[in-house]
Amino acid sequence: MLDYVDAVVSARTMETIWPIHCEAMAKFGFNRIMYGMTRSRNPGALGSREDFLVLTNLEESYAEPFVDKGLYKHAPMMRHVLHNTGAASWAWLSQNASKLTPEEKAVMRFNAEHNVKAGYTISFLQITPRTIAAMALIADESVSQEAVDAMWENRGREILALNNVFHLKVTQLPYTAARKTLTKRQRETFEWVGEGKTTQDIGIIMGLTPATVEKHLRLAREALDVETTAQAVVKASFQNQIFLVDGLDA
Repeated sequence: MLDYVDAVVSARTMETIWPIHCEAMAKFGFNRIMYGMTRSRNPGALGSREDFLVLTNLEESYAEPFVDKGLYKHAPMMRHVLHNTGAASWAWLSQNASKLTPEEKAVMRFNAEHNVKAGYTISFLQITPRTIAAMALIADESVSQEAVDAMWENRGREILALNNVFHLKVTQLPYTAARKTLTKRQRETFEWVGEGKTTQDIGIIMGLTPATVEKHLRLAREALDVETTAQAVVKASFQNQIFLVDGLDA
C-alpha cells in the first residue's frame, strides 16, 4: 500500500497515475474499472458530458454506449453516486430489482451482455457543490457478487482508502475532459486575466497585439464551451488547466 501511495503522490499526469491505479485494483480482482468526475455539475443534474473526465480500461464496445450515448444517466448505481458517499455493493441491484425503472433495467441488460455483473461503486466526498466523482470496480465475469462481498469484508477499507488517495490526486492534476486542451498561449493569457490585467496589458507583457490576445481568449472560450472570459477562467481553474507547474503542460 505504501508503494502505491508513493507512486500516486509522485504522479504528475493522468497518463501516469491511471495505469498505477488499474494495476492496484486488479490485485483485488477488479480487472475492469471506470472513473468519472465533473466539476461543472448543474443543480440536480450531472451537467454536460463534454465536461466529464472519464478514465476506464473497459472495452470501447461497452464504454462508448455507456458514456458517450448516455446510458450512465440510467445506471441503477447512479442513485448511490448522487445521494451518498462511500462504497456500495452491487448486491443492491438484485435486492431491489422490482424497484428499478424500465431505463435502469435496460442498463442492467446492457451490463449483462458485456459481463458487467459483480462489483462495487464508490461515490467520493464532494469537494465543491458542483463537483461529483465516482469509481466503478468490476470483477471478472467468472466471480459472483457473493465472492466479491466476502473479499470486500476483509479488504474493503484498504480498497476504499486507495481509491480515495487516487481521487484526491486526480483533483490536483490538469485535465481536459472531452474537449481539446488549452494551448500554452491560451493558458498564459488566462493567467494574466486572473491577475487582473487588461487585454492591452497582456499584449505588452506577452509581446502580442491586443487583437492577438483577443483571439487567444476567444479560441479558449470556444474550447471550454463558455460565453465569457470570466466563465472560462473559472472553468480552466476548476480543471487545473492554468497556473501549472513547469512540466505538467508537456
